[in-house]
Amino acid sequence: MTDLDQLTQSLARNLKRWRAERHFTLDALAARSGVSRGMIIQIEQARTNPSVGTTVKLADALGVSITTLLDQDQGALVRIVPEAQAVRMWSSEAGSHTTLLVGAEASGPLELWDWRIVPGDGSDSDPHPPGTVELLRVTAGVLTLVVDGQAHTVAAGTSATFDAGVPHAYRNDGAEDVEMTMAVSIPPAR
Repeated sequence: MTDLDQLTQSLARNLKRWRAERHFTLDALAARSGVSRGMIIQIEQARTNPSVGTTVKLADALGVSITTLLDQDQGALVRIVPEAQAVRMWSSEAGSHTTLLVGAEASGPLELWDWRIVPGDGSDSDPHPPGTVELLRVTAGVLTLVVDGQAHTVAAGTSATFDAGVPHAYRNDGAEDVEMTMAVSIPPAR
């Protein structure tokens, strides 16, 4: 079984589990997430690999982290995630990518991300649930962080935090790769 097959199986199993724990019908989860009932069925039957955006919408609707939906070994007291097991969630043909390093369920989902954005590339994000906060630290390059339509320059060595309940984007308008680490705190589902 390939890594992608294992990821697909974990997502199917975990999506079913969390939907059942939340007592959400397929229709209820579809309404909360904006993901079609048919797509949810395909994911739960491990017949498709959804986009990052779809996975984020489902995780947000369930009030869990993406890590929780993709985790193959949940429940351990200490969970060590070797670099080889970090999950590449997004990449572009230009060479940009995001890697979900680790996540945890505390009073709400908490995720730690590693990002690399090559010059001229970027990634847009839909709003997360109200109360979601993102914290980031740029370690190389200059990030253009766009939050609710307003651009902010975040240079290497600088950190930023923002309310991620609005549309936001990460761009590299500079000449060198942007590297950053980001933490995302999502409030528990109500």
